[in-house]
Amino acid sequence: MRFELTKESAEQLAQEAVRRGASAAEVVMKRRQEFAVSVRLGEVEKIKESTDQGLGLRVLINGQQASVSCSDFSREAVLRLVDEAVELARATSIDESAGLPEASELAREIPALELYDEAVERLTTEEKIAMALRAERAAQSYSDRISNFDGGGLETASSTIVLANSLGFAGQYDGTMIGLATVPVAADDQGRMQRDYWYDTRRRLEDLTAPEAIGRIAAQRTLRKLNGRSVPTQTVPVVFDPSMSASLLGNLFEAASGEAIFRRASFLVGQLGEEVASRHLTVIDDGRLPGKLGSRPFDGEGLPTRRTVLIEQGRLESYLLNSYTARKLGLRSTGNAARALIGAPTVDAGNLYIAAGPHTPAEIIGSVGKGLYLTEMIGQGVNIVTGDYSRSAGGLWIENGELTFAVQGVTVAGNLKEMLRGIGMVGNDLDFRGSVAAPTLLIDRMTISA
Repeated sequence: MRFELTKESAEQLAQEAVRRGASAAEVVMKRRQEFAVSVRLGEVEKIKESTDQGLGLRVLINGQQASVSCSDFSREAVLRLVDEAVELARATSIDESAGLPEASELAREIPALELYDEAVERLTTEEKIAMALRAERAAQSYSDRISNFDGGGLETASSTIVLANSLGFAGQYDGTMIGLATVPVAADDQGRMQRDYWYDTRRRLEDLTAPEAIGRIAAQRTLRKLNGRSVPTQTVPVVFDPSMSASLLGNLFEAASGEAIFRRASFLVGQLGEEVASRHLTVIDDGRLPGKLGSRPFDGEGLPTRRTVLIEQGRLESYLLNSYTARKLGLRSTGNAARALIGAPTVDAGNLYIAAGPHTPAEIIGSVGKGLYLTEMIGQGVNIVTGDYSRSAGGLWIENGELTFAVQGVTVAGNLKEMLRGIGMVGNDLDFRGSVAAPTLLIDRMTISA
């Protein structure tokens, strides 16, 4: 006999763990089927296809906990895993905050949320290759300067997630993903090479940007980087393009995560209810947006996902929490638990985004007399504890409200606390090409150094 990838099997296993000595148990089962094709200069470089499944078990014994995983769903192997987990838990120290959520908080309904698209699974290998090549051809035909490619291709995935615990929760959902990218390389007048990219990732095929548009945008982004130069050290306004704004939002997520807050490793500790940013900034996490990559009907502990406003017009309204971090902070979970096959639940965002503002990107750029339009950042250089921010960067120089020349080899520096307060304009170009999304942002003062 075997355990199957169903919520009924997961629920039975959670109860079996209790019968074998656990005071509480949680089971996660996952199956994922992936396909990836990479193309270059009209040829297929690599095709990869895989299917994997796994089972994870977390057991608790009055504050002691352990987790184990396996890919063998046979009854003998799984029950042996249960006994191993119980034995491991008894050898661990007690953590009073460890445990399952309160039963009253568990999800009662499992909304569909448009996470699965049969059209993605119906795509043939030939159709996937053709889409990847279409994007590359569109980029190559845009300009004679584009002579090579540094990657690009198409990926698809379909998955099934099952979660159950000994409190009686059992849930299951399916999802799909499709992503397309191309990375052109171009040469300037001196033969110096530059590369850039464009991509789109969606749950549904019909929502994916056309391959020709992806190729065209990738070509435009690459060509505008040619003949780049540095600029003298100075303090000027910086306009973050949407990709860079999303990167900044990722830093903000780290600072607002309950894991950083209860460890007192964030500049946002103790700031609930305080003004931490410009009134132009509103940040929302929403795990219930239909068809979005970060959506799911329940979180990694079985709590219903929800819409949480982190920052509303500059005021810090909430952190993002799972049950463990909520207990540590004396708060309630925001339904942001994430679960791998092994380990305790962590904190993750659903669809995290900066609410769109009233300004077009052209209006934002046009408002700057002299400054940097930031399109690229390299490496790490963000301290979430102090807020210090320093990263290698590139982009386009703004002079009298117009983009003039490419900028390379500079560093942008500031402090996240000051940067958030210095957001002067927010764009209307919010687009969910992933689970973290943001529009164009204007930050009034940052230091640009060579």
